[in-house]
Amino acid sequence: MDTDKNKKNAVAFYKMAYEGDPTKAVELYVGDQYIQHNPDVADGLKGFIDYFNRMQKEYPEKSIKFLRVIGEGDLVALHTHQIWPGNDQYVTMDFFRFNENGKIVEHWDAIQQVPKEMAHDNGMI
Repeated sequence: MDTDKNKKNAVAFYKMAYEGDPTKAVELYVGDQYIQHNPDVADGLKGFIDYFNRMQKEYPEKSIKFLRVIGEGDLVALHTHQIWPGNDQYVTMDFFRFNENGKIVEHWDAIQQVPKEMAHDNGMI
């Protein structure tokens, strides 16, 4: 398993989908199955494509910055900073599992809105 290649492909996949072309992202980077664990996104390839198409239509002025990319075995973790319309900011952590052919087959995530005030000065990014 090529962990470095999987890390690059996870970033390319997420960036392509996030920026408005989830169909191409799935064609290039996803295996025959896609197991989804986010409760707001339907399971499978179509569920992923439909969700990101809707996000692009409703929120075309969003941006993403990849802060960290961590790979181990068949898993890749992405730590991102996202800015949505109205300057709503979020920090996300996405985990992708790759199959033996280097294709994404499973996804988990956690998202947290960046608060206006924090109990420390460390920030979230």
